[in-house]
Amino acid sequence: MKFNGIYTALITPFNQDFTINENAYAILIDKIIAEGVHGIVVAGSTGENYSQTLEERIHLINLSAKLINKRVKLIIGTGGVLRIEDSIALGKKAKEIRADAIMISSPPYSVPTSKENALSSLAIDKATNLPILLYNYPGRTSVNMDKEYLDIISESKNFCAIKESSGEISRIEFLMNNYSNIDLCCGMDDQAFDFFKAGCKSWVCAGSNFSAIAHIKLWKACVIEKDFKKGQSVWDAMKPLMINLEQGGKFIQSIKYGVDLKDIEAGPPRSPLLPLDEKEKNDLKNIINEMNNKINQID
Repeated sequence: MKFNGIYTALITPFNQDFTINENAYAILIDKIIAEGVHGIVVAGSTGENYSQTLEERIHLINLSAKLINKRVKLIIGTGGVLRIEDSIALGKKAKEIRADAIMISSPPYSVPTSKENALSSLAIDKATNLPILLYNYPGRTSVNMDKEYLDIISESKNFCAIKESSGEISRIEFLMNNYSNIDLCCGMDDQAFDFFKAGCKSWVCAGSNFSAIAHIKLWKACVIEKDFKKGQSVWDAMKPLMINLEQGGKFIQSIKYGVDLKDIEAGPPRSPLLPLDEKEKNDLKNIINEMNNKINQID
């Protein structure tokens, strides 16, 4: 599978009692597909996978497959769990519902060596035999997918892309120059324009839950039209939002409130996270409105 386009890291809407709001989930999926996203990533950290039981995640996989119904690419997250057996179970479910790919992240808390981490990823690969999007987010897992890791997993052709969320700009050149077998996907929202200027063709993003049109406009300008002057204008409009999301300290809460502003009930985040306060909501709303006004003026 080649990664090219905008892939939404989907939220999980909750009711006020923290059960899954399946109606809002369906409305959100239809909305972002209509706005033109190329794929949907289910059960990533933006979807609050770490707060869900294995049974809830399997239910969401089944539900997502039914709702998306092959209209766009479906990638299933297998991370956010402590046991490799659970990751394998999620991967097998992804295989069963004929997902297009799975996403593998480093296991949290255990802090494996690069070799241990790679062998764990290969075990998931062997059990599922699906295209794999790696998710490198050492800020959450304390483990970096370094050269040793990437050399080992490259033995399998299923490892076809990496969502790079380390925040290290130097990783862009490192990955593009040394691992042509692995498509580079932007995973750090406030660095998206840097990724596209370097030749990256895809962005796995959370902001497209509520601002898919802006994200797609940036992707089209940079990847399809190769008009980086236009891309710079789009990015200038988007950057305040991207900085707010990545550096504001309340990422998931902000994404959910952005969805609320689209009249889709995202609901509260699960514990230990708390919703935005009124000032934070007002600040974010103003940033989004200003971005949309500027984006609408760009042909």
